[in-house]
Parts: sequence; structure tokens; C-alpha cells
Amino acid sequence: MRFVIQRVQHAEVKVDGEVTGSIGKGFLVLIGVAETDTREIADKMIKKLLGLRIFEDAQGKTNLDLHAVGGELLLVSQFTLYADCKKGNRPSFINAGKPDMANELYEYIISKCREDIPKVEKGIFGADMKVSLLNDGPFTILLDSTEIC
Repeated sequence: MRFVIQRVQHAEVKVDGEVTGSIGKGFLVLIGVAETDTREIADKMIKKLLGLRIFEDAQGKTNLDLHAVGGELLLVSQFTLYADCKKGNRPSFINAGKPDMANELYEYIISKCREDIPKVEKGIFGADMKVSLLNDGPFTILLDSTEIC
């Protein structure tokens, strides 16, 4: 599982011109699910995500987590995070999770985050989404389950 986490001042996702999710200060998280991912892996990734201390405290140090700043989440599925570009110029996506399984884990991640964070917005799995954001920093982190689980 891969999370690309961007600290944002605001972000939104649109499908067919309609906003499906919009947040203020918080994290925009692009979520890639691999064929081998499980709920247990998702739980570890969620714990790491929600515990990241990448917001500045009064002294300007990145010491505060999402809870401490009243941050929001925008979660967007993105299978292309599992692009394999080793051969040729056309990426392969054979390592990405099959749609039914990946969608189930994506929805699981959303539901678990909603247990802890008051505002969790989302995109639409498999849709052609248009994502806009104002990255704060810029501050972007890649979490890969093979490195933290």
C-alpha cells in the first residue's frame, strides 16, 4: 500500500465537474492499493498517517499532528501509484490491486479515518477525477507499507 500525503491549505476533487470532496487545512492523500494488501496493512498505514507530526508548532518546528491542528482529510484512490516503469515507456499496472479488492480496502480506509477525524472527504473510486490543491510548504511524504509494516 502506498500513500502520497500532501500537507495542504485546501484541496478538492471533482468528477464530471461536480465536487465530490473538499477540505481546508489538512492532508490530501493519494492511495494506491497492491494485490497483496490487507486490512492489517491498512490499519498500520492509517496509524502512521494520523500520527504524522508535520504541522508547525508555535516555534516553527514540525511537531503537530492532524488532530492538534483540527486538520481534515481528502482521500483519493490512485492505482497508478503502482506503475511499473522498468521496461519500455508504457507503464504496467500488474502490481496494483484488482478493482473490487482495492475499492473495498479504499472504503475501509475511509471508514477507519472517519472514526478518528471529524471531516474526511473522498473521491470516487475508478472515476476520472480532477484534483486541485494548494500544497502547504510544499510538504509531501510517501508512505510505502513495505517500509513501515
